[in-house]
Amino acid sequence: MASVPLLRGYRIERVPAPSRLATALVSLLSLLLALVFGGIVLALAGENPLTVYQTMLRGALGDWNGVAETLVKTTPLLLAGLGVAVAFRMQLWNIGAEGQLYLGAIFATGTALFLIPTAPGWVMVPAMIVAALIGGGLWGFIPGALRAWFGASEIITSLMLNYVAILFSEYLVHGPWRDPQAYGFPGTPTLPDAAWLARWGTTRVHLGLLFGLIAAVTLWVMFRRTRWGYEIGVMGENPRAAHYAGMPTKRTIILVMVLSGALAGLAGMSEVAGIGHQLQRNLSPGYGYTAIIVAWLARLHPFGAVLVAFLLAVLTVGGDQLQMSLGLPAAIAPMLQGTILFFLLGGDLLTRYRLTRVLGVG
Repeated sequence: MASVPLLRGYRIERVPAPSRLATALVSLLSLLLALVFGGIVLALAGENPLTVYQTMLRGALGDWNGVAETLVKTTPLLLAGLGVAVAFRMQLWNIGAEGQLYLGAIFATGTALFLIPTAPGWVMVPAMIVAALIGGGLWGFIPGALRAWFGASEIITSLMLNYVAILFSEYLVHGPWRDPQAYGFPGTPTLPDAAWLARWGTTRVHLGLLFGLIAAVTLWVMFRRTRWGYEIGVMGENPRAAHYAGMPTKRTIILVMVLSGALAGLAGMSEVAGIGHQLQRNLSPGYGYTAIIVAWLARLHPFGAVLVAFLLAVLTVGGDQLQMSLGLPAAIAPMLQGTILFFLLGGDLLTRYRLTRVLGVG
């Protein structure tokens, strides 16, 4: 879209290359406006916004236990956010990170409980990682293949596959994988000790956080230093130019969606092996959906995703603290996350489009 008529003598034009400074300022302004909007909602509900925000920060960062829990929440948000960002870079709108997370958890759990239940840790953990990458990648391959070969919208297919994965997980924990000694509670037997990810001291911070940081560095190198990373960017920004340059568009669509799903699957494995130590209902409170906010607020930059995942984890842990300390609903945190995305999308228009006057029109 080159330009759109708006009023007599004016039109909206797309900015060829938004400046990094403008993009960063708009992102910061979007965050601030979201907090202001959230404060207005809290004030209308009879709460003091400053007190609420202070309580959230104190709960998430006020002591080492709070910081540790924030890092625990950062891990799945970072891995799933990186997965979403990979697809978004190629203009592939993967909305299926939630289902891909569940498939990764399912494959990792099945590997630990049924394939190699007696293996030592140095075999068990790498095998679970590979299984999670395969499970999540498979759930990314399906919408990728449908898009590449049949032109089906990956938005719809990946979103619908979320429900398939979640319901399949519920079937397993209520049915064939259900722990007979769980007194009726849905869930698999506890994973073998060898399948548990190492933790930092006495906290719940586990090795999955390192997985996310390594993934961020790897993706940065891939995007900045490899031919394939360059091709992904070209295909996303200008598919026609990529086609004329002979770039393998269909194959790349599938590979990118597989990589995207694999990273989300690794997030599922880290939750199972690092936190719950079993597959259970409601494994994810919506990490795959929040990952969309992570990727977008980070402007699809791997290192930006690290920071944004941490900030959203602060909101999540702080929201739980509100429920315990002030008796307020923990839903305040998702409300703030939603308003951040809303203002971010609005601010995106300000950096990508501009209002210009048409000369010679009075």
